[in-house]
Amino acid sequence: MAKNNDRNLNVTIKNAGDEKDEVIISLPSIMRKLKKYFLPWIIIAAMLGAMIVGLKTVETIRNKPPITALVSFSYKGVEKGLDPDGRTLDVNTLKNPEVIKNALTELDIDLEKLEDVRQNITVAGVIPADAIDRITAYKSVMDKAQNGSLGAADAILDVSYFPTQYEVTFNYGRAGLSKEKAVQVLNTTLDKYRDYFYKQYGYNDTLGAAVATIDYNDYDYPEAVDLFRSSLSTLAKYINGISNADTTHFRSSDGYTFDDLYETIKTIRSLDLDKAESLITVNNITKNKQDSIDYYQFRIDSLTRQKDADEESYKAVVSAKETYEKDKLLLVQNGEGTNQEISKNSEEYDSLVQKEVNLAAEIAETRQQINFYESRKEALNKASNCTQEQMDDMEKRLASVDGKVKDIVAKTKAAAEEYYEEVEFANAYKVLVPAANSKTAGIKAIIKGSLKLIILAEAFIFLIYFGVAFVTALKDESKKKAVKAVAGNAGGDGDDDDDDDDIDEVIEEVAEALGAEVEKPSSNNSKKNKKK
Repeated sequence: MAKNNDRNLNVTIKNAGDEKDEVIISLPSIMRKLKKYFLPWIIIAAMLGAMIVGLKTVETIRNKPPITALVSFSYKGVEKGLDPDGRTLDVNTLKNPEVIKNALTELDIDLEKLEDVRQNITVAGVIPADAIDRITAYKSVMDKAQNGSLGAADAILDVSYFPTQYEVTFNYGRAGLSKEKAVQVLNTTLDKYRDYFYKQYGYNDTLGAAVATIDYNDYDYPEAVDLFRSSLSTLAKYINGISNADTTHFRSSDGYTFDDLYETIKTIRSLDLDKAESLITVNNITKNKQDSIDYYQFRIDSLTRQKDADEESYKAVVSAKETYEKDKLLLVQNGEGTNQEISKNSEEYDSLVQKEVNLAAEIAETRQQINFYESRKEALNKASNCTQEQMDDMEKRLASVDGKVKDIVAKTKAAAEEYYEEVEFANAYKVLVPAANSKTAGIKAIIKGSLKLIILAEAFIFLIYFGVAFVTALKDESKKKAVKAVAGNAGGDGDDDDDDDDIDEVIEEVAEALGAEVEKPSSNNSKKNKKK
């Protein structure tokens, strides 16, 4: 008996007011019921799961789940949320109308779909889990800080994070496209954005157009020379900036480096323009003497105003720099046992220094230009009119300069475009994962949508299954207790064999009523038991 109790885990349901209402349910009896209803449970669970998957499949096919692609940006400044020009990066340019228009045109799709496509494309940044944890931890530190200046702490615990990868989602169902066509539209759009990116941040088309469209014939000779010189100076600064950033000593397919182009510009300015300018100055070559004098006076006045403004700005920057205090970062104890205060680097202070240097250079250059125009004006006032031969010669010289300027602009554009595509922005923009028209993606969407519902439904079915097993086991135990109770009430304390027979008959009747079979003990055994 002891061994049997050790093998059974009993659940007792007891009425505190009546000891006779106590019912004991053994774990084996519950397990027998679980086994009995196991097959129906499995069948119902499988049917329910299949039904949920079927409904989700129909819903997925009807709703057309969006397709996605993954792109990345990699260039200096993107980790600060900036574009290559130093402005705030606007990732929505990925769905720029010009880009989508080029994609639809290439795929021969009606441009009326342009707005439908654009409105149903969304771009979202991808932030790694470790970055989220770091931001959360840093913010917790900053929230707990109560007193003191947190300038240094702000610089150290920089909680800002700008993603470099973006997920591009296209809800093609709302755009009225098939999945196959939608994949082509999204991938072509992302490819066309690469050309847009190079055009936007590569060679300055505005600069090239402004230089190339100059018509020197609309100006007097001195003015034409100034326009050429200004254009070449701007182009030289542009080329010099690329050359300083180029660490690969890039050479274009035409065989030019940026240093070569810069030297060509210097040659045009020093030989062609300087020669033309000296002839104009010495011989006072002009189409209209008084107009030229007025032009020189206008340039002098304009440059003087610019110089005055730059000088005021220079004084303000110098004053701000002298009174600027760098943030104190920490205290360091030296070997003598005293503390030393260390100032951390300040971008604002460095910016003031750079502004001071730039303004000083601009003021010096402006002063030289003012002196030059004053000397021109003075010489023109004293000189006589030029000859027609001198004017014809100047026309030829300026025509030659115009051709050389246009040629250097074309070479600069070609070299710059190659440089940005092959070197500077070679990895600046990439399509990491293009959109795909695969059945696997649809299956994943169905599984993802069904999984949660299946788990909840199966958990509910299991609770019902276990509850049924428990209740039926409880009923069986109650019936057994009733049998024993009836048997006990029908029996007595007498020693006659008739009493034993009566008990056996009662047990048989109760067992028959419950649908069970009970083996009737023999009368001999009953007598032996009675004697014992």
